[in-house]
Amino acid sequence: MHAHPHEPPVEIRLTEAETIALAYRRAARGDTWAALVQAVQDALTDLSEVERRTAQRDRLISYGYIRGSVSKAAGTAE
Repeated sequence: MHAHPHEPPVEIRLTEAETIALAYRRAARGDTWAALVQAVQDALTDLSEVERRTAQRDRLISYGYIRGSVSKAAGTAE
């Protein structure tokens, strides 16, 4: 039995990637090109956010390392 036309039968288990792809296709009302473009856009947005957070974390680590080095070099206790 098909829940919707052009969808796999209920008894077939989809992989995680297939489930996500199907959700994008449904959201795009069957327009596979629009679904692909939206999936890529979402992935690029997520990647950009990860890169931003990584850069922020790296700055915090660097500042902490520098502060720790300055404190130790000056002979002050932390």
